[in-house]
Amino acid sequence: MQYIEGLEAYCGDKRTAVTLGKFDGLHRGHEKLIEKVIEYAKEKDLESVVCSFNMIPYFDGLKIKREILMTKEEQRLRLEGRIDKLVDCPFTKSFSLITAEDFIRDVLAGLFHAAYVVVGWDFCFGYQKQGNIHMLKEYEEKYGYKLIVIEKERYHGRIISSTYIKEALAEGDLALANRLLGYPYTIMGVVEHGKQLGRKLGFPTLNVAPEEHKVIPPKGVYVSRTYVDGGGYDGICNIGVKPTVAEEERMLVESYLFEYHGDAYGKKAATQLHEFRRPERKFADVSEMKACIDQDIAYGKNFFNGII
Repeated sequence: MQYIEGLEAYCGDKRTAVTLGKFDGLHRGHEKLIEKVIEYAKEKDLESVVCSFNMIPYFDGLKIKREILMTKEEQRLRLEGRIDKLVDCPFTKSFSLITAEDFIRDVLAGLFHAAYVVVGWDFCFGYQKQGNIHMLKEYEEKYGYKLIVIEKERYHGRIISSTYIKEALAEGDLALANRLLGYPYTIMGVVEHGKQLGRKLGFPTLNVAPEEHKVIPPKGVYVSRTYVDGGGYDGICNIGVKPTVAEEERMLVESYLFEYHGDAYGKKAATQLHEFRRPERKFADVSEMKACIDQDIAYGKNFFNGII
């Protein structure tokens, strides 16, 4: 897969099957669009293209805090090996001023050479959202593409959306969030040095600070699987500020991996959250904390062994 930052960096003469949107989380609804793009690309000998609108620059410009389910790197890794091109398109002020027909002419037809445009029924584009699926249908013949409109994916009658998933995470309903996503919610980051208290207590941990805009579920202990050093390792993690031992309130994902014995400092780690175990708490002392963590570890091992 070719990862392209910005429309101006896109280069290619081959016709494409393309889908466009924010794709925050790449949830089950997004998957329907992407699978259709892959299908048409294979059948018609086209390039499969996902154009992902990155809203962070736009909201940062408005001084609005915007939380996201998936960072750019997480999105890239999720799509790696599945599509031909992923275009990261920053949604800047100037981009927002492009008229709807200019977008069709210059981007869909001129840049992407679109043969198929795959979107949901609520897709809007162009200055002040002037463009929609009706306009895309109207201009099909003029610009030489075929519009494919995909019905929304639903769960218990409600449309699956990034907002729905954020609500589930905020309420601590990790099981629901993972069902809507179609995979375990994941937090990525670089492993950093800690105070090595876990090592002294017999369970060395990997400390990762989530990216600034990342949605973080409620503080607490989770059953998790962490991918680092080319492998995936079962374990447990604590999301929070370590109130028993930490002097500063800095959010960290602190993972204990059952079978990992390498040196991960400075390496990328991706932690999948499989089940919420318990809320974060402040213990009376370190020995009480260790006893509770021993119970968490036993629970995590039983989870992955299929006992729970």
